[in-house]
Amino acid sequence: MNKLRSKRTLRCLFLIFLLLAFFFFIAGRLLILIASPLESDVIIVLSGGTGRIEKGAKLYNDGYAPYLLLSNFKEVTSNSGDMLQTALTLGIPKEAILTENAALSTYQNAELTLPIMKQHGFTSAIVVSSDFHMRRVKFLFDHVYKKSGIELAYVGSESGYNAKRWWSDRYSRETTFNEYTKMIGNVFGYNGPEAKDALEQIKRWFR
Repeated sequence: MNKLRSKRTLRCLFLIFLLLAFFFFIAGRLLILIASPLESDVIIVLSGGTGRIEKGAKLYNDGYAPYLLLSNFKEVTSNSGDMLQTALTLGIPKEAILTENAALSTYQNAELTLPIMKQHGFTSAIVVSSDFHMRRVKFLFDHVYKKSGIELAYVGSESGYNAKRWWSDRYSRETTFNEYTKMIGNVFGYNGPEAKDALEQIKRWFR
């Protein structure tokens, strides 16, 4: 009986090891959400990373939506200045740009753009953020927008994140750690600035 239990324990441990090893190798790719843009009422661009406003501007110029909605637009994202100044520099007409400047987290990006969407009668949007960020963006926006009747599509901008070999460089390692830590926090209801504070505390534990 003891030998049988030992064999079962070893099999369970081996299975757990295989699952952890499998997750290790695909963890980066799981963060990436591959989707095609759909013609929409507006393009919501989130602050917090380079390349996002440029991606939003490209989608606008390609005719996917007649408006850009910049969330936390005062954040500096390029040599041109903040998101609004960058969008104007990229040739987006001022009358095609909507803004909000209170969001301090991805959850608040969703929470604070929703009233603007309703105010303008928009029923669809393309949400733009960094490629590694899109899985968590979808989780939070789907949650906040779920009863709104607004259709959302998600498009990521290139960030230099190495999804296939996330462990091979410091930027990709830190990004992976940050995203999964934040995602776990979001699942358990930690959103907004308090979630960022918790992440910084966890980082200090590993230093």
